[in-house]
Amino acid sequence: MRSLELNMGYMLFLSLVAAVGGLLFGYDTAVISGTIGQVTEQFKLNDWQQGWYVGCALVGSIVGVSMAGILSDKWGRKLVMILSALLFSASGIWCAIASDFVHLVWARILGGVAIGIVSIVSPLYISEVAATQYRGRLVSLYQVAVTIGFLSAYIVNYYLLLYSQSNPLLETPILQYIMVSEVWRGMLGMESVPALLFLLVIFFIPESPRWLIVSHKKEKAKGILFRIYRSVQTVEEHIGMTESVLKTESKNSDWSVLSQPGILKAVIIGVCIAILGQFMGVNAVLYYGPSIFENAGLSGGDSLYYQVLVGLVNTLTSILALLIIDKIGRKKLIYYGVSGMILSLIMIGLYFILGEQLQLSSTIMLVFFLAYVFFCAGSISAVIFVLLSEMYPTRVRGLAMSIAGLSLWVGTYLVGQLTPWLLTHLTPGGTFFLFAVMCIPYILIVWKLMPETAGKSLEEIELYWKNGSKRKEVIKRKR
Repeated sequence: MRSLELNMGYMLFLSLVAAVGGLLFGYDTAVISGTIGQVTEQFKLNDWQQGWYVGCALVGSIVGVSMAGILSDKWGRKLVMILSALLFSASGIWCAIASDFVHLVWARILGGVAIGIVSIVSPLYISEVAATQYRGRLVSLYQVAVTIGFLSAYIVNYYLLLYSQSNPLLETPILQYIMVSEVWRGMLGMESVPALLFLLVIFFIPESPRWLIVSHKKEKAKGILFRIYRSVQTVEEHIGMTESVLKTESKNSDWSVLSQPGILKAVIIGVCIAILGQFMGVNAVLYYGPSIFENAGLSGGDSLYYQVLVGLVNTLTSILALLIIDKIGRKKLIYYGVSGMILSLIMIGLYFILGEQLQLSSTIMLVFFLAYVFFCAGSISAVIFVLLSEMYPTRVRGLAMSIAGLSLWVGTYLVGQLTPWLLTHLTPGGTFFLFAVMCIPYILIVWKLMPETAGKSLEEIELYWKNGSKRKEVIKRKR
C-alpha cells in the first residue's frame, strides 16, 4: 500500500489520544518513588509495610489487567479507556485527601486498577488502527508516553519538594496541607490533572474498526477505515482479511481459540517474556531509585534530581527506539539492549560492593544507572507492548493480552514487594547481580521461540502461530 493513500495525520491523532493513557500509567507508576521516604516516616512503616505501600497499586493493576481484555472484547476499546480515565481521576483526588494509611492504600489500589486496564487497552487500540508498516512506531508512542509520565512524575516530585522546603505560606489551609506540610499528597494528587484531560480527549476518537468488525458493525468499521486509508479497495481488503480469519474461529469459544496449539504457544511465550521482564531490574530502579541513591550517600534532594536524569534518558531513548523499531526489527533491539543491560547491572552491583573501598564518586554510579536505563528503554520497554498487542488473534486479542498482562503485573508486584527486603538482606550489590542473571532466560526465549513480527500484518502474524511448522516449510521452499 502506498504511503500517499494513508491519512497519517488522522492515524497519528488516534494513536496519540490512546497514548495519553500511557502517560497516566507512567506518572502513577513513578510518582511513588518520590513519596516513599515521606510516607514511611509519617506512618512509621517497616520494610514489609513499605513494600505494601509500593505494591498495593500493583495488586490493583492485577485486578485491572484481569478484566481489561474481557471488558474491551465485550464493550469495546473506547468505553474501557473512558473507565480507566475515571478511575485515574478518582485515585489522584483520593490520594491527596486520604485521612490515614488505609485510605491511602485503597486510593493507590484504585489507581492500580486503572493502570492495569490502560496497559492493555491503549496499545491494543493503537495496534488496531495503525497501518502495518507504521504499527511498531505507533504502538511505541504508548511506551514513549509511559516514559514521559515517568519523567513528569520525577520533575513534579523534585520541584514540589523544593517548593515545600522553601516554607511558603498559602492562604488556603487545604493547599498548605497538600502542597507544603505533607507534600507527598500533592505529588500523588497531581495525577488527576492529566487524567481529566485523557477523559476529555477520548470522546474525540472512534471505536476500534477491528472490534467493530468482530461485533458485526461492518458499516461503521468501513467509515473509520476509509478515514485512515482513503482507498475503498484497501478498506475492502482489510475487512475481507479480518473476516476470513474470523471465520476459522467462529465456531469456537474464546477459551477454545486460546487453547489451540499454535495460539497457546503464543500465549505462553507472551506470559514468559512479560513476567521475566519485570525481574530484570527496571521497576526496582523506577520505584526505589531515590532510595537506592540515598543508600549510596546522596541527600533526598540530590536523589530526586538523579531520578529526573534517569527519567530524561528513559524518555529520549524511547523516542529513539520508536524511530528504529520498524526498521531493524523487534528481536535485534532485544539482543543489543538486553546484552547492554546485563553489563550495566553487573557494573552497578560492583559499584555497591567496591565503590566505598575504591572511593568511587557517586557520578560513576549515575553513569552506570543511566547506561542501564538507556539499554532497557531501547529494548524490552520499547518492545513489550508492541509484541503483546500484535501477537494474538483478533477475536480474542483482548483476552490474550489480559493473560500476558496479568503475568506482567504479578511480576511487577513481586518485584515491588520484595525489593526493600532484597536491598536489606541481599545487599544492593547482590540484588543487581540477581537482576543480571534474570536477563539470560529472557533473551534465550526471544532468540529461540519468537518470530520477527516487523512488517507483518496482524492477520499474517495470527496465521504464523496457527500454522507455525507448515509456514516455516513454505518459507524454506521459497528460498
